[in-house]
Amino acid sequence: MSNSPTQLISSEEITHLKTWIGKTETLHDVVTLFPVQALATTFNQDTQYKEGDVLPELWHWLYFLPNAPMSEVGPDGHPKRGGFLPPVPLPRRMWAGSRLTWHHPLKIGDKISRHSTIASVEHKSGRSSGDLIFVTVKHEISNAEGLAISEEHDIVYRPVPKDTDQLAAPVIITETPDWQNEIIPSEVLLFRYSALTFNGHRIHYDRKYVNEVEIYPGLIVHGPMIATMLVELLHTHQPNRRLKYYEFKAIRPLFDIHHFAVNGKVQGDGTISLWTKNHEGYASMKATAILAH
Repeated sequence: MSNSPTQLISSEEITHLKTWIGKTETLHDVVTLFPVQALATTFNQDTQYKEGDVLPELWHWLYFLPNAPMSEVGPDGHPKRGGFLPPVPLPRRMWAGSRLTWHHPLKIGDKISRHSTIASVEHKSGRSSGDLIFVTVKHEISNAEGLAISEEHDIVYRPVPKDTDQLAAPVIITETPDWQNEIIPSEVLLFRYSALTFNGHRIHYDRKYVNEVEIYPGLIVHGPMIATMLVELLHTHQPNRRLKYYEFKAIRPLFDIHHFAVNGKVQGDGTISLWTKNHEGYASMKATAILAH
């Protein structure tokens, strides 16, 4: 008798989801000052930003925010599926990772645009989690000087696990970091990041929902916030350097009920390894940063 998870998505549904490949949208925004200053204080930074200052890396996620009417919001707090993103019929949705290249910096006050394309829709069947759907979106973010950031964003959709499902083996990183900082997450921290990114996903603020519907032990710390904290750790120790390239992959969720640590190690040739460890010492995110010369 097999213990492998049952496939929940038919081949016909997968074929339908793949029709979203190539779909595009273009959004416009302005790099306004308040969200930048608010994120700085949320991260306990005392920097006073002003018009014309360079926007810190990854802080462009404060812009091009979803703004669906309440009538179009789904039960998980996200906009209902089937608009720009394909209508994947799996309840759990997570930011799985990204790859970003900076061509030149954005500045506070810039008028910016983002051209997005659904690059791929892939079905995988995991031994521990059953059906997985990975959607990759390519973003091109531009200001008056042209293309500023190229970004690939991976989204993973998965089912709620059953009691009989096997847990994935933890990833253990044995490297000794050059830098480390302990983070104690809180409901207020998660709320403020959700508010700044207009992220209505209930896994970040609704404890009853996250415990009873998606069956997690605590509120989930935002993947993009963790990725940003890793970059902020880097800039604390390399304050005058800019990023040329950055990639990260989420491995294991972090919850507000436990502390975690952000870590960094210089590898040479302008490359920095970055990772997070949960309270048990397991890796939750791995990242690589390449510094501009």
